[in-house]
Amino acid sequence: MEIHEPELREVPVTVVLAALADDVRLQIVRTLAEGGEYACGTFEFGVSKATRSHHLRVLREAGLTRTRVAGTSRYVRLRREEIDRLYPGLLDAVLSRAAPAVTS
Repeated sequence: MEIHEPELREVPVTVVLAALADDVRLQIVRTLAEGGEYACGTFEFGVSKATRSHHLRVLREAGLTRTRVAGTSRYVRLRREEIDRLYPGLLDAVLSRAAPAVTS
């Protein structure tokens, strides 16, 4: 199975920024920024499997992540070096901002 992963330089900056503008996607990026590769099913952010898949797809189509398929599993990682090269300081600025407070 082939997964469409655009070259980051071909993605409009507005698409990249829109992908980072969602709280769940931002949580995913924060987790991925810790380094390494994560199984897609291991993200637990209080959303359904379908919603999680949607957010991972948005990040992938914005050029922010790479997905590797191994059998029936999918593993995702942040394209940190590419992002930093094309948009220096963007991820640092986004990730340094404190996580939003949860209100009841």
